[in-house]
Amino acid sequence: MLSFHKVAQSDFEAVNQLIIEQLHSDVDLVENIGHYIVDAGGKRLRPLLVLLIANALGYQGKQHINLAAIIEFIHTATLLHDDVVDVSSLRRGRPTANAEWGNAPSVLVGDFLYSRSFQMMVAIGNMNVMSILSNTTNVISEGEVQQLVNAKDPGVTEANYLTVIHKKTAALFEAACEIGAVIADANPAQQDACRQIGYHLGVAFQLIDDALDYEGDAEALGKNVGDDLAEGKPTLPLIHAIKHAPSHESELIKQAIRDGDIDKLQQIVSIVQQYGGLDYTKQCARAHADKALTLIEALSATAYRSALADLTRFSVERTT
Repeated sequence: MLSFHKVAQSDFEAVNQLIIEQLHSDVDLVENIGHYIVDAGGKRLRPLLVLLIANALGYQGKQHINLAAIIEFIHTATLLHDDVVDVSSLRRGRPTANAEWGNAPSVLVGDFLYSRSFQMMVAIGNMNVMSILSNTTNVISEGEVQQLVNAKDPGVTEANYLTVIHKKTAALFEAACEIGAVIADANPAQQDACRQIGYHLGVAFQLIDDALDYEGDAEALGKNVGDDLAEGKPTLPLIHAIKHAPSHESELIKQAIRDGDIDKLQQIVSIVQQYGGLDYTKQCARAHADKALTLIEALSATAYRSALADLTRFSVERTT
């Protein structure tokens, strides 16, 4: 368990128990797939953000447990759908649900998790929370569609790329932080500051993810290195390299994106490194993390604030 998990350990255990309870279904396949992907673990940073923000703002109730589970269900649903769209075969070091059960069951169980999350939201009965989370799921869907549109297009700009990662990744980090502030009855300025913490943290996290796809270790990452290129995704390391490499090397990257071809992956990795694609991506991630840290420092000094800062630093220092 990482240090920033330990601060909220009892809450985190309660979230895990609630997840197990809420995965119940009369249809065995729903439970089997739901448990399979949830039990795979992962860092659970999004639900943890709900817990840390709520506690950092002095929240005393139990709704943060339910909201953290809701956030995890929404995230898990997006993973199930993403793996089908991306034709992924490996996640968190083991076969994806679609590789084990097929595309149709994966999509439908993703739908179950979305609908269960909204049942849980209604039970809480906070219209502000429901508004934030319903808008967020819509924004995530837009981001996924835009990423699909961008696939195999080497002309995608840095601005377009950043818009996509905001929608598909940072939006749920934003929501997790904002609803933690909402249930703690934070004032509008505090709620906005917490939302911004989530935004900057989420962007930093995705930037590092995209850098690791070109320098990580498959076993440590739990997914295949080069997956983004195989899917024709023009991520920031490639966008930067295309802009700065000589034309013949830029064209090599562009063609690989168009074809979704990893046959020349090592050569492309070398070009990306040589022309600063990875360094630039990490620099951008650190800049966003620094903005998040500045906002976190404005919170009252507690163990929860320290954990938020540790989580933010981890997001840019991690190797998996």
